[in-house]
Amino acid sequence: MKEVTLYSQPECPPCEVVKMFLNEHKVKFKEINIKADEQARYFLTNQLKSYSTPTVTIGREIITGFDLEALTAALNL
Repeated sequence: MKEVTLYSQPECPPCEVVKMFLNEHKVKFKEINIKADEQARYFLTNQLKSYSTPTVTIGREIITGFDLEALTAALNL
């Protein structure tokens, strides 16, 4: 399976739902808190061109915002 990374921040309800979705489907993922990690925040905005959380990367695919349909398709669930 491709590497899955969730870029999130505290007090982000959509981030919590995405985490629950990934856990429910037993998808292993790495979570990065962009409030605690300045380099990750820079990477998110400058490399991934994303300005919101949650943002999920699956391999080279980038899913920005709360989009469970896109996550389902990208993860072949």
